[in-house]
Amino acid sequence: MQATPLLEVRGCRQAYHKDSSADLVVLDDVNLALQGGEIVGLLGRSGSGKSTLLRIVSGLLKPTAGEVIWRGAKVDGPASGIAMVFQSFALFPWLTVEENVELGLEALGVARAERASRTEVAIDLIGLGGFESAYPKELSGGMRQRVGLARALVVHPDLLLMDEPFSALDVLTAETLRTDLIDLWMERKLPVKSVLMVTHNIEEAVLMCDRILVFSSNPGRVASDLRVPFAHPRNRLDPAFRQLVDDIYALMTRRPARAAPSQQTPADRSGFATTLHPIGTNLLSGLIEALAAPPYDGKADLPALAASLQMEADELLPLGEVLQTLHFGELEEGDIRLSAAGRQFASADTDTRKVLFAETLRAHVPLAGAIRRTLDERWNHRASAVRFRDELEDHMSPDYAEETLRAVIGWGRYAELFGYDEEADQFTLEDIDTAA
Repeated sequence: MQATPLLEVRGCRQAYHKDSSADLVVLDDVNLALQGGEIVGLLGRSGSGKSTLLRIVSGLLKPTAGEVIWRGAKVDGPASGIAMVFQSFALFPWLTVEENVELGLEALGVARAERASRTEVAIDLIGLGGFESAYPKELSGGMRQRVGLARALVVHPDLLLMDEPFSALDVLTAETLRTDLIDLWMERKLPVKSVLMVTHNIEEAVLMCDRILVFSSNPGRVASDLRVPFAHPRNRLDPAFRQLVDDIYALMTRRPARAAPSQQTPADRSGFATTLHPIGTNLLSGLIEALAAPPYDGKADLPALAASLQMEADELLPLGEVLQTLHFGELEEGDIRLSAAGRQFASADTDTRKVLFAETLRAHVPLAGAIRRTLDERWNHRASAVRFRDELEDHMSPDYAEETLRAVIGWGRYAELFGYDEEADQFTLEDIDTAA
C-alpha cells in the first residue's frame, strides 16, 4: 500500500483576467503527488508555468482553481515546512553569510543560541566553513548560491523547492554544486524529506531526479510523468542515460495536435495567438549553416547538436521552433531537419537571403504580413506599433506580446520588409524598397 503523499496538487489552474479578452491561462488542470524520499523535477520550456507552480506549492500564490494539500492540510498561505532556493541567490548584500543564513530562523522566533548552532551546522554542511563573516560581494556565484541553499536548509524543511538553482552559474560551478547536493542527499545529510525542483536542463533532470514531470506549454500541463530508473551516482555516458535524454527531447519537440478549423478561435486562424521568440537573424543563419554543413548535412540529433553548440535545451528548442515557424526546418521526435527552403537559404548570398526571408515572413508570419499590408495602405507608409502590441495583448501576456513584437521588428528589418522608428514607436517604409 502506497504511503500518503507528502504533497498533492489537485486540478490546479492559474489564469490572469484580461479586461478586453479571454483570460490568460498559465496553468490548467495540473495534478501531481510527491512522496517522501523523492527528488522530482519539473521540466519544460520557458513559459510553461513551472515557476508559477512552485510559487503555488509554497503558498506564495493562490491558484485560480484547484488546491494544494501539504501534509494532509490545504495550503492557504506560506506553508510551514517548505523552503525555497531561488535562481537569483536573493541574498541581502548588507548582511554577512552567517546573518543571511540566520534570517529564516529569526523569523521563526528561534532562540539566539540555537540559531547560532544550527547556522554553523548548515554553513559547514554546504561547504562554506570559514566564510561566516564574508559579505555576498566577496563571494563567487557558486558560493552565493550555497548561502541560499544553507538559508533554506537551516529551517529543516520537509520539502525543499528549487527554482532553476544552477542556471545562473557557470558550467563547472553548477556541476560541482549538483554533485555535492546529490552526495549529501544520498548520504542522508540533508535535513529534508523531498525535493521539488524546476529546471530547463534535460541532462540535469536525468542526473538528479527520481521522477521527471515534463510540462507542455500554453497552458502549462503535465504532459508526461517519467520515472528515472538509474541509481546514484549516474554516468552521463551510459547508453541508457543517453537514451532517456533522447526520449525527453523527443517528447519536448512533439507538436501538439492542431484544433479542427471549426474549433479554432479567430486568433488561432489569424496567427496572432502565436508567441514568437526574439531570436536574432545572425543566430538563425548560423544554425542553418551549421545544420547544412558536415557532419549533419541537413539533419541533426538535438542532444548531440546541443552538446556541439554548448547550448541547453531551453536555448536550442526556441531556435528550432523559429526555423519551423519560418518553414526553414522541422522539429521531429528529438531531431531537427532543414527543409528545402532552409537548404536554399544556407547556400544563398546575403542579398538572396534577405529576399527569401522577406518571402517567408509574408507567407508564414501573419503579424509581419499584417504590418506590411498596413504600411502599404497608408498614405505616409507609417503605422504605430501600439495597435499591433494591443492586438497581441488580447491573446497573450504583455511580456510575450513584447517579445513577439521585438522578434518581428528584428526579422522585418533584416528582410527589408519594413523599418521601425524606435523613438516614435512606429513601423515605416522609409528607406525600404517597396517592391519587397
